[in-house]
Amino acid sequence: MKVILKIDVKNLGKKDQMVEVSDGYGRNYLIPRGLAMEATAANINTMKDRENARANRQKREEDAALSFKEKLDGKTVDIKAKAGENGKLFGAVAAKDISEAIEKQFRLSIDKKKIQLEEPIKSVGVRDVVIKLHTGISATVKVAVTAG
Repeated sequence: MKVILKIDVKNLGKKDQMVEVSDGYGRNYLIPRGLAMEATAANINTMKDRENARANRQKREEDAALSFKEKLDGKTVDIKAKAGENGKLFGAVAAKDISEAIEKQFRLSIDKKKIQLEEPIKSVGVRDVVIKLHTGISATVKVAVTAG
């Protein structure tokens, strides 16, 4: 019998995948526990609609990420922080500070979790920072920290 999985089932398949199982396994285990539904014509159409919606959503997210990349790639973000005489900051510039500076300077909202900082910036200077916008799409910005 063919069934459509509602959730990922170990050693069987992923969510929204149609698989062939024995009649007893499908009727007595998968369907009663809500792990799968029988592969009728209506359920197959529903599965295809979900697949198309997921593909459209992913395409929109990729387009938005490419748009953000065009606007950000190669730009310089200026951040002023309190620093001592030797150029060492009293605090540190973290991903949150960079996110807020991008929002103020470029009017683009970037989640601080997408900013890839190995460690907070603790001295004055210019550094390249990678912002991961989507799977396989990232932008590099220069962060210029000045004493202020």
